[in-house]
Amino acid sequence: MKLRIAILGTRGVPNYYGGFEHISEYVSEGLVKRGHAVTVYNSHNHPYKEASWNGVQIRHCFDPEYLIGTAGQFVYDLNCLLDARKRNFDAILIMGYTSSSVWGKLYPPKSTIITNMDGLEWKRSKYSPQVQKFLKYAEKLAVKYSQFYISDSMVIKTYLNEKYNINSKYIPYGADLFSEAEREQVHTREALKEDYFLLMARMEPENNIETILEGFNNSSSHRKFKVLGDTGNRFGKFITHKFKNDERIEFKGSIFDTGKVRALQNNSYLYFHGHSVGGTNPSLLEAMASEALIAAHNNPFNKSVLNADAFYFSNAKEVRNIVETVQRTAPERAMVSNNLHKIKFQFNWEKIIDQYEQFIIECHNNSNYERIIQD
Repeated sequence: MKLRIAILGTRGVPNYYGGFEHISEYVSEGLVKRGHAVTVYNSHNHPYKEASWNGVQIRHCFDPEYLIGTAGQFVYDLNCLLDARKRNFDAILIMGYTSSSVWGKLYPPKSTIITNMDGLEWKRSKYSPQVQKFLKYAEKLAVKYSQFYISDSMVIKTYLNEKYNINSKYIPYGADLFSEAEREQVHTREALKEDYFLLMARMEPENNIETILEGFNNSSSHRKFKVLGDTGNRFGKFITHKFKNDERIEFKGSIFDTGKVRALQNNSYLYFHGHSVGGTNPSLLEAMASEALIAAHNNPFNKSVLNADAFYFSNAKEVRNIVETVQRTAPERAMVSNNLHKIKFQFNWEKIIDQYEQFIIECHNNSNYERIIQD
């Protein structure tokens, strides 16, 4: 069965932004290769201006976020939905719900509506209590107005089942294996093998960057600590100021060269992953695929992916202990190998695209094209 499928809820493809754009890029192209007609909605501000990309049709919709800030995201999602109502798609995949579910009554009535429910957005500490309250409401609306649901984490799947009594489909993110070409480039990069610790994240409190760097700052390690991420925001400036006197800590800014990032991950002595909110995190999977040894924040999201194949920390004291005691011997090599096996057989892009295709077809076949609304 070949379907007309639309993907909404992202800034667009190819990916210049982050998580949902990342997976939309892979899924849209993969579905086209499997014979489906796929349309992705792009912000008119997206750097890519063509009408198609690798067989994927692109619809450019007006996005006033650059003019009016966050409120513009709601206008952009509304514009995408109004356009989609004209196009008779068999299925619409909505990535996230933050600024789209408020328009739930306008979801195209003859399309099968599937929502990827994202992480527990209302838990993010960067949001004020008022915004967190709204995000809980938006989550409720997404459940109300969608017909089918995807969770990218088993933790999210369990939460949705317990909170709303809905059975969402678990489909995680994926990652590409460390290619031979990338492996050959490793030795030409600036990084020296196992000479430094590494962290890569958006500069936000919930990513435990302060905790990680404080633990390292208090340690006796002679190694460098490289931090990848844009430090231009308020929290980034706070972090760089707090640790400016530790010459071992190097703030490298954002690096968009994928090969360089993967070489840095592969070469690191230990890779720190501090994300504490959300589902399956793409940067964690990429570190696993790059064969990095990983220390992760101790929470259900990270543990559901890494299991026993990582070191875990909850505070700066535990970070310091890991920094001062971690070795690279047979047990650690086994952890790296086990994580690579997960990428090959669980978080493999081809398998994930197959799961998306099968689920979309199944949802379309089971849909009666009626919104089942419960007040």
